[in-house]
Amino acid sequence: MKKDYRPYWLKQAWYKLLHFHIRHFLSPQLEHLGKNPFIVKPWCIELFGGPIFIGDNVSLLGCPDKKTRLTVWSEKKNVKGIHIGDHVLISPGTRISAANSIIIGDSCMLASNSYITDSDWHGIYDRSMPPYDSTFTKLEENVWIGDSAIVCKGVIIGKNSIIGAGSVVTCDIPPNVIAAGNPAKIIRDLDPKKEIITRKDRFSDIREMNQFLEVSEKQNLAGNTLTGWIRSYFFPKKI
Repeated sequence: MKKDYRPYWLKQAWYKLLHFHIRHFLSPQLEHLGKNPFIVKPWCIELFGGPIFIGDNVSLLGCPDKKTRLTVWSEKKNVKGIHIGDHVLISPGTRISAANSIIIGDSCMLASNSYITDSDWHGIYDRSMPPYDSTFTKLEENVWIGDSAIVCKGVIIGKNSIIGAGSVVTCDIPPNVIAAGNPAKIIRDLDPKKEIITRKDRFSDIREMNQFLEVSEKQNLAGNTLTGWIRSYFFPKKI
């Protein structure tokens, strides 16, 4: 769609429907959901088990062909589960599967189809039962995981580091580097002289950002009508 033909009031009604779904169907499944979540297509977010903690100002995105799945499964009691920090971006198709503890630090970005786990889920020799030696996996602040990358159990990825698309991370990655490959290896260091701007830096003032978006939407949708939107939906045409 090149243009959004919805009138402003209709788009606001759509937002209210999203918030209703989040409040009544998604949030009750979580141990904690922070302030100002931005959740796209919440019915495409699948949660299983717990505890799952999600911080403030998180962007959690799903779509019908790439459902986002957060799973905690263990026969043990009192596992730490999944902890997602503030200002984190989780793209469609991401899977986070914990048997004990997965920590996603503030301002981390997980691209589509990435997979984070803290367990092998089957033993090497006894494959009839899940293993009981699950450990923990941690992404420190401002880590960026590329499209379709896999982060395996017991891995700690240091602050600001980037994991290339399609990589398989099997061991710890230090801070401030770019790593890629299977298994992932360091390919370069980040320039210490250049400032790194995080999602927390960019979007920390949520009230100001929301006011800006509201003004922009009113301008972009000005003049749209219900009949015009229905016509564009059933009879789209080039602009």
